[in-house]
Amino acid sequence: MEMWQGKHFSITDPKGVNTVIYQVNRTEKEFIKESPKYTVQRLDYTEELRGELKRKTFFVDNPSPEEDQLVILSFGQDRVVVNMALLEDNKISISKKPVPVKFNSIYAEEETEYKDFKYTPNLQRPICIIDPETTEEIKPVLYFDEKTNEVKGKCKLKPYKSYFAFEIRDKKDD
Repeated sequence: MEMWQGKHFSITDPKGVNTVIYQVNRTEKEFIKESPKYTVQRLDYTEELRGELKRKTFFVDNPSPEEDQLVILSFGQDRVVVNMALLEDNKISISKKPVPVKFNSIYAEEETEYKDFKYTPNLQRPICIIDPETTEEIKPVLYFDEKTNEVKGKCKLKPYKSYFAFEIRDKKDD
């Protein structure tokens, strides 16, 4: 019998909405000089249909002893609603109002690669690029930059297509 350790919680998506959730991780102090301060990890989930609604159960595999910060992205027809949440003990607290987000559009009329970005020692990255139609992450191609002696990644973006990208930063990092 398999034992699962962690936490889980459920949400229900209305028709036409697809929600994905990311856990925000703070980089350990010994790696902070060469790495971004925060990285994100997409939560796994199971899904069950209830009429026209989708009930999703999300799993936090390695919850912290204190609290876990979560970013909730709800993709609709032509927009993304961003909420923050805290998972403490067995209780989840979700912000009452969506968080205002500063953003730039990623759009090109020819196939392009989106910038080099560093990876943390556990190969998590600070930025996520998501296809809003499928809500799937655009997986980067990893390579070793011999000049900087680092593992980096690039994402290939298709022409005439919009993408949603986000990165977690402290307010003072702007």
